[in-house]
Amino acid sequence: MSKRESIARYSLIIKQLRKKPSGFNEIADYLALESEIQGYDFNISKRTFQRDKSDIRSIFDIDIQYDHTKGAYYIDFDNQSEINERIVEAFDTFNAFNLTARLSNYIDFEKRRPRGTEHLFGLLHAIREKVQIYFDYEKFLDGEIKPRKAEPYGLKEFKNRWYVMAIDLKDQQIKSFALDRMSNLDITRRPFRQEENFNFREHFKYCFGIISPNAAEPEEVILAFDSLNGKYIKSLPLHHTQKILFERENELRISLQVYVTHDFYMELLSFGDKVKVIKPRFLKDKMMTAYRKALEVYQS
Repeated sequence: MSKRESIARYSLIIKQLRKKPSGFNEIADYLALESEIQGYDFNISKRTFQRDKSDIRSIFDIDIQYDHTKGAYYIDFDNQSEINERIVEAFDTFNAFNLTARLSNYIDFEKRRPRGTEHLFGLLHAIREKVQIYFDYEKFLDGEIKPRKAEPYGLKEFKNRWYVMAIDLKDQQIKSFALDRMSNLDITRRPFRQEENFNFREHFKYCFGIISPNAAEPEEVILAFDSLNGKYIKSLPLHHTQKILFERENELRISLQVYVTHDFYMELLSFGDKVKVIKPRFLKDKMMTAYRKALEVYQS
């Protein structure tokens, strides 16, 4: 059996245990079915399954446990980290693309520039070791490339792009730098002292996107969506602070605790007439002004 098939089998085992706790026979039946569907041999013995459990713990950092009362294996997904979940997602994608190469004519990839993921390992090293980074950076507006020196604090993903959040040594301000616009990255050995009271995750806790807080406190934002977009918002919340205030036949109303940054404002505009700002007033007025200007463009 190839390594590719083994890794795919690990993902299938995790997938089955995502759905529900399962005994060995149930897992084996599922793998046999997938073998028929995909045209590969995922069948295993109990001995192989025990090895798979160990490999899954090593690769995914996911521990498959056994409930003697129910006679079933299970994974405590509530206590899994976000990183573990993303690793599983990455392997799911990898396996889907590799094991179904014969269906390549039926897969339409999004046409886009590289995401700069080649910088991830080096940046994570710099963040962990607290050392300065030097790099060339292309400005989004005019395409000008300038050298930068920075002290990296963390990585953040937003809309299929990765950003490093760092103190720009030019003005000592924390900024976001898109990895796909970085080049000639140099991980130095020059250490820096991180502010003791600064917590990267707390700093962006009430932010939407990659723009730093722009006010002393986050705002309570109340939004009303039509029923169709309300279903979308329920399945994929705008922000982790999202709460449903009420749901009616034609309206879903939610509240958020966020800083009203440009990223958040642009996200609301993308919904067009499918969302209405109820609160705060200044955001409602800003949205109305944007729609008036858009109307003037079409009327001119």
